[in-house]
Amino acid sequence: MTSSSTPPVPPPSDLRAALEARTRRRRTALITGGAIAGAALLVGGVVGALLLTGGDPAGATGGAGGTTDGAERLSLTIAGSGESELQDAVALVAAEKGLDVEWVNFENDWVLPNSSLVAGEVDANAFQHITFLSAFNTANDADLTPVFSTTISQWGVFSSSIDDLDGLQTGDRIVIPDDASNGGRALFLLEDAGLIELADDAGSYPTVDDVTANDLALEFVPVQAVTIPQQLDDPAIAAIVVGTSYFDPSQGIDSDDALFLDDALAESSLPYVNVIAARAGDVDDPAFGILQEVYQDERVAAGLEADSFGTTQLVEVPVDALRERLAELEQLARGIE
Repeated sequence: MTSSSTPPVPPPSDLRAALEARTRRRRTALITGGAIAGAALLVGGVVGALLLTGGDPAGATGGAGGTTDGAERLSLTIAGSGESELQDAVALVAAEKGLDVEWVNFENDWVLPNSSLVAGEVDANAFQHITFLSAFNTANDADLTPVFSTTISQWGVFSSSIDDLDGLQTGDRIVIPDDASNGGRALFLLEDAGLIELADDAGSYPTVDDVTANDLALEFVPVQAVTIPQQLDDPAIAAIVVGTSYFDPSQGIDSDDALFLDDALAESSLPYVNVIAARAGDVDDPAFGILQEVYQDERVAAGLEADSFGTTQLVEVPVDALRERLAELEQLARGIE
């Protein structure tokens, strides 16, 4: 009698393996160090925000031990895209460490946080993933670069009119982001969902022109990414593709409502890790070392949970990996083989 063997299970991605190791260490720290109390003081509870660790980012100097006693206070002005509990927590924790953080928010605008940074009006920004950053750098001949990683959001397909993807009809309209980086991410997600196929040479910035198979003849409607959640109830739209963290809390939408979700911790998700970005000549500013410590504080994790209800995770990725991927994406964006 011949017995069949079970095929080997593929190893987890480097990102997921690092996450699991960090989670084990964090649980031990919570038990032995009483770290829960600090977060509870800020928002009434601690969330299990997950830190993905793989190395010390460049510029991680200064602020040793979390104190700056006797040292001159440092300051950073950071551009963002909207007020949040996370920003409040960052400012609070940073102040304790001798770093004064001022947030300058540009509501519903994903150009000004970068153009203001290039112009020297702010010291850094915190709103974008490295794929978006690569597209900006390429289009504007800029040299903005990651200082360290912050968060990653899960993306999904959402609908107010159908309960699953099988409910899509021929010719249905699906809203996707109109910028190259997020629009490409949406198309990759739709391919993973089995709705379309993309050309093998589509690269990291596929467009609707790269769709080679579309059995339902779906129509893709590109709009500004930050406005996509408002399209959910449009009767002319069958579904939208957007990050789970983009919905306003008043909408009551979370990852459980998605018809399909991407895998935010897959190796292929590295281009969508959000970062603190700065001008290349400023990355060694010791203030950024303190800021990185701030993002590892439990109260910042609690602030993120208050904003995103678990749809966004804190992640820590080696800065060299981020910069290498950024360089690759910039080459692709310029059409360089």
